[in-house]
Amino acid sequence: MNIEKARFLMIEQQIRPWDVLDTDVLELLVIVKREAFVPLAYRALAFADSEIPLSHGESMLTPKLEARILQELAIKKHENVLEIGAGSGYMAALLAYKARHVTTVEIEPELKALAEKNLADYGVSNVDVVLGDAAQGFNGANQANSPYDVIVVSGSLPVVPEALLAQIKVGGRMFVIAGNAPAMTAQIITRTSDIGYSTVNLFETIVKPLRNAVTPSHFKF
Repeated sequence: MNIEKARFLMIEQQIRPWDVLDTDVLELLVIVKREAFVPLAYRALAFADSEIPLSHGESMLTPKLEARILQELAIKKHENVLEIGAGSGYMAALLAYKARHVTTVEIEPELKALAEKNLADYGVSNVDVVLGDAAQGFNGANQANSPYDVIVVSGSLPVVPEALLAQIKVGGRMFVIAGNAPAMTAQIITRTSDIGYSTVNLFETIVKPLRNAVTPSHFKF
């Protein structure tokens, strides 16, 4: 496989047509080599328009979704980012190139170790990979950067918990895919004040929910 040609075609045929036109984001997809974060068994699919399986039933997001998240969040160099769901560490690596610091939380010990190894092997030094369950808010020991300028939820949430909203800095924003299949909506939620939030709906998609996510009650009183 001609890796650079495959990367070029991924960008031109999958990512640009999905309205990702930010040159910084497109350049980042060339700089941070996706194949370095893909399990060896699936390396040939590193640039395919599909989710790539990881252990424990988890998966990497599609390349076009990763790129769109980066574009929509427009992360600045001084910002601190919280990612929920480390997976292989690839999204954290992309975020790390844009941000001051990234804290990525992974519920599965095996995936935490994988993400740590991939990031270390790639020379990314401004990411902390933390073992924990942050689907209902992050309460880990490493809270030095909380509240965060940016939160990225690398999975879907049936409802967005208040505890997670509270961890966005005023003026900060969160990318989340909210709702239940078949009607999930990608959103940017911006914290406008201590008690105020504004939500912009971006597009519809379907992504596997985070484990232990809050589910809305279907009971009517």
